[in-house]
Amino acid sequence: MRLIVNEQTYEVDVEPEMPLLWVLRDALGITGPKYGCGIAQCGACTVHVGGKAVRSCAVQIGELNGAVTTIEGLGTPENLHAVQEAWIEHQVAQCGYCQAGQIMSAADLLSRVPDPSDTQIDQAMSANLCRCGTYPRIRAAVKAAAVKVRGA
Repeated sequence: MRLIVNEQTYEVDVEPEMPLLWVLRDALGITGPKYGCGIAQCGACTVHVGGKAVRSCAVQIGELNGAVTTIEGLGTPENLHAVQEAWIEHQVAQCGYCQAGQIMSAADLLSRVPDPSDTQIDQAMSANLCRCGTYPRIRAAVKAAAVKVRGA
């Protein structure tokens, strides 16, 4: 199968039922998306497919429809995405396990809603679990990133 991940084309020899998460991690060595629950409930495996946030543990590679972007492809060390910059500025991460999924969900939200309210942020981000409870910092970082995205 052929797929595009982080703007690179890959050929993989896997079963069509294999979850995208395992293709990314095991076949391609892309480890940003994390295994958390395996049932699309925690958000640790969130990536973008065709520009939209999806749970990679629940997408079979044979059903993939669109290019994949992982946390590794969202920004570069020289040119971080606004959400990545805000995460650092607001010191969001504690253990860090859920952060790639959180950042990918936040980037998706801001691509759709450039000036989200607290309620919109809470609704969009509540699907991503954070065992460390950094939700107030997550909201602050999303708000800061929104300002950068809007150029305000």
